[in-house]
Amino acid sequence: MMFFNKKIIFIILGVVWSLNIRAQVTIEECLAKAEANYPVISKYRLLEATRDIDLAEINNSWLPRIGAYGQATGQNVVPTFPKSLAGVLDQMGQTVEGLGKIQYKIGVDVSQNIWDGGVSSARRELARAQEEVSRSALDVEMYAVRQRVESVFFALLLTEEQIEQSEITRRLLQKNLEQLRSKVRNGVAMQSDADMVEAQVLTVSQGISQAKSAADGYRKALEIFTGESLQGKTLSRPSAEVPLDDESRRPELKLFENKLNANAVSNRLSDTSLMPKVGMFAQAYYGYPGFDYFKSMMNRNLSFNILAGVKVSWNIDSFYSRKNNSRRTSVNALDINADKDLFLFNTSIQSASQREAISGLREVMKDDARIIELRGKVRQAAESQLANGVIDATALLTKISDENMAQLNGRLHEIQFIKEIYNLKYTLNQ
Repeated sequence: MMFFNKKIIFIILGVVWSLNIRAQVTIEECLAKAEANYPVISKYRLLEATRDIDLAEINNSWLPRIGAYGQATGQNVVPTFPKSLAGVLDQMGQTVEGLGKIQYKIGVDVSQNIWDGGVSSARRELARAQEEVSRSALDVEMYAVRQRVESVFFALLLTEEQIEQSEITRRLLQKNLEQLRSKVRNGVAMQSDADMVEAQVLTVSQGISQAKSAADGYRKALEIFTGESLQGKTLSRPSAEVPLDDESRRPELKLFENKLNANAVSNRLSDTSLMPKVGMFAQAYYGYPGFDYFKSMMNRNLSFNILAGVKVSWNIDSFYSRKNNSRRTSVNALDINADKDLFLFNTSIQSASQREAISGLREVMKDDARIIELRGKVRQAAESQLANGVIDATALLTKISDENMAQLNGRLHEIQFIKEIYNLKYTLNQ
């Protein structure tokens, strides 16, 4: 029976423990949910759709161009036979009317690219390169969300630690207040001492209320980022290792790389304007006059006419602008590289500063435990002295305040230490 009761107890404890584990929220979970919930995520699909549209338009440039038309014209002068030749034909019984001044036709023009000098290939490559630039820019924007979520997460964690420590202090003050009230009733302590401790209890309670209000604000902000309710859940204090090197893996570097690639592709597209273009064309129309002008002079009958051929075109104007285009591309590349160097320079300064902050906090934390221990001993001694009438309540409150500050500083230093590591990891994307 005893074994059965122990088994039930262990089961209950296991369930409670598992519920407590599930109720904890890690910073990694918050970051993942925030990235999935951030509205910018929908722009990735829009980028793909835009790229597909651009590529489809480029591919359509290889489809035959077909245009239908109809026209009627009138002109004051038309080709005619010389009078001498017209007279000879007239004597032979052949009446020559000449071309009519009213002409009309309906037809179709068809053209087809054979070789565009590499323009469409370069345009496809540029469309993909520009899509990569836009995607990298979104990656940078999405990465910035991490820092905002981490800042809110650690602010909430710090505030909750402050609340917890203040609760401990309030309970300690309340215990001493009850003892003083008992002494006042027995006539061995002054009412002013009890009033002083009670005022401190109320002051600490006010601080707790303010901290809870701030924590609610941070929790609400974190809920908006993650898109999920955090009510009834506690934050899990994260742990992290300091990065071993200062190699930056930030998405901004990929953005610079993609910008340089798009700039180079743009230069290659400019080079294609120097190449000749080859295409086929055809024209077919039904009307008057036809291509056989002599026959059209003899009669005004409508005829069907077809013209087809190959066309080679070469725009030499591109040679005039080629030098400036090349210079513009070089300047753009230098500008992008300058931005990259500036980014790496600022990153190195920031990472060095963060490493110093981590090192400084590590040194400070070495003494926290000892300070807390000593402040606790002093407070306990003060409680004993107050009980024996050696000191008044003011001295005790000072000792309690000192111990509370030591304990709170110890907790804050631990969280600040982890936060600085996360700041460094964010700076380097490691």
